[in-house]
Amino acid sequence: MKVSELLRTIAQRFGRAGLHYGHGTHSPKEEAAWLVSSVLGLPLNLEEKILSRQNLRIETLAHRRIRERIPLAYLLKEAWLGGHSFYVDKRAIVPRSVIAELLRDRLSPWLVHEPKRALDLCTGSGCLAVLLALAFECSRVDAADLSPRALEVARINIKRYCLGKRIRGVRSDLFQGLGKTKYDLIVSNPPYVTSRSMRKLPKEYRHEPAMALASGTDGLDLLRRILGGARKHLKPHGLLICEIGGNRRALERAYPRIEFGWPETSDPGSVFVLQQEQLPR
Repeated sequence: MKVSELLRTIAQRFGRAGLHYGHGTHSPKEEAAWLVSSVLGLPLNLEEKILSRQNLRIETLAHRRIRERIPLAYLLKEAWLGGHSFYVDKRAIVPRSVIAELLRDRLSPWLVHEPKRALDLCTGSGCLAVLLALAFECSRVDAADLSPRALEVARINIKRYCLGKRIRGVRSDLFQGLGKTKYDLIVSNPPYVTSRSMRKLPKEYRHEPAMALASGTDGLDLLRRILGGARKHLKPHGLLICEIGGNRRALERAYPRIEFGWPETSDPGSVFVLQQEQLPR
């Protein structure tokens, strides 16, 4: 079988199986291409014949993807974000955040000066902490998470990018383990899934740690705590950049006196920006 034939066959099987996507791909074709290229390597030669051992590996992974509904990132132990590869397994949520889009432009025009100290709150796999350190080469970054298992994954990625001298993994329930440290920049992709949505999650998402997804009735439980504690952990004119998914209306109803900034991303209204002075006291 040629590579082109295998891609078509796998995509058709994924399509018939009714899989759910959102962990790095958005369609059966994209998922099939990711799976095949992960085994064969890039660039793919569509006319190349598949070796039997390669075909067996691809078939095994495709079968598990369909039968067990495991996100492909967990099966491959790899996810991509912001053009960079990250190790991931079930100890941490699969890397995905539109904040990565903003970091490609070094948070311009929102951030004027390069941050000396930055915090990735609810770091999970450590992906945003790594992207922060890569974007701002003179910054020191704290990667904080409540889950010790997620921090194990984060440290794998910190080591992979040789950033151990600039990124510190910290076990912390939001700000509680950070002492009096103040930052020029805080970014966070916290849990923001509502209770109702949690009950309806596709099987793929149920393989991820629930604590990395669930955030109460309106999806703002963690965010309220972040907004309540961020001010005293930011330096004057420091920035808080936070992802909230589809909760913009709920957020603006809950905080009608705050004028949130909404950067342009591929998912409009899913990330807000606030200066330290705008945060609740």
